[in-house]
Amino acid sequence: MTQLKSAATVDFDLIDKILSECGTKKSNLIAVLQKIQEAYKYLPEDAMTYVAGKIGLSPASVYGVATFYSLFSLDPKGKYEVKICDGTACHVRGSLPVLDAVRGKLNLTDKKITTDDGKFTVETVSCLGACGLAPVVVINEKVYPQMTAEAIKIVIDTLIKEDSEG
Repeated sequence: MTQLKSAATVDFDLIDKILSECGTKKSNLIAVLQKIQEAYKYLPEDAMTYVAGKIGLSPASVYGVATFYSLFSLDPKGKYEVKICDGTACHVRGSLPVLDAVRGKLNLTDKKITTDDGKFTVETVSCLGACGLAPVVVINEKVYPQMTAEAIKIVIDTLIKEDSEG
């Protein structure tokens, strides 16, 4: 198993509650991992190892599932998850300048996707299924249609200001 980040202290009572809700059958592993990720915004190594023991799988098997599906993350995510669609419609209508603007504003790259303060994580996604709104950006659950480089900078500035105000 590769070295995973273990930034969060795992609440094993919470993990037990999730296992109780989802069940401990091997077929429930994905549902369990989804709920853990909802709680932590990623999958802590300690949580996956604990779940493996409870479900009766090897930690390597749980890790294999977690790394197979792109919906799971082994890295902590920022408070604001910025997803920039780069599907065909969004790409053609200018998603890359939007991505460049966000990365430039937050000093991020394709290798460094989370800000040092842990506030923002920026990722591209293959398709958000909102081609009529292209280029589209989703920040947490809010959809921002027909984004431009200038507009996304304003959105990011607004989030930074709101976050600093509490």
